[in-house]
Amino acid sequence: MIVDYTLIPGTAKTWIYPSSRKFYDTEIDDLQEKITAFLTAWKANDPNFLVAYKLVYNRFIVFFTDDSNTALTNQEIDELVAFIIQLQNEYNVELLDKMNVCFKQGKYVQYKELKDFKKLLKDKALTGKSIVFDNLVTTKEEFENYWEVPISESWYGRFLK
Repeated sequence: MIVDYTLIPGTAKTWIYPSSRKFYDTEIDDLQEKITAFLTAWKANDPNFLVAYKLVYNRFIVFFTDDSNTALTNQEIDELVAFIIQLQNEYNVELLDKMNVCFKQGKYVQYKELKDFKKLLKDKALTGKSIVFDNLVTTKEEFENYWEVPISESWYGRFLK
C-alpha cells in the first residue's frame, strides 16, 4: 500500500535510481502516474506492505519499502527492476548505472561517468566540499542523513588524494 513518506520507518529499505538527465516538466505528471500505478499493483495482496516514493530534483526516483512485516521476494524485486527498465526505455534515460556519479554544481545536479568525475576532481573543478549523492545508501535513515554529503565525507572521498 502506498503511504506518505513520513509514515515509513527509518529502517525501510531504500532504492535510488538516478536519471542520466533531469525529467522534463512535461514528463513529471505522466512519470508519477506510472510510478503510482506500479506501486499500487505491486504486492497489492499484502495490506501490511508499505511503500512510498519521492521524485527528487526531477532526477532521482527513490522508493522506500517497509517490509518489516512481510519480506520482499526475489520475484518482487525483479518486478521493480523490470519496471525501472520500462521507464528507462519510455523516457530514454539511464536509471540503473550505479557507477555514474551525481553531484551538485551550484544549484544544478550533474550526472557524469566516474572517469569524468575523477578528472573534475583532478582539475580542481570540484573540491572535498562539493556535494555528491551517495546512491548506494540502503535505508531511509541513511537517505535522510548520508545521501547528500560533501565528497570528503562520502565513499567518493578516496578520489580526492
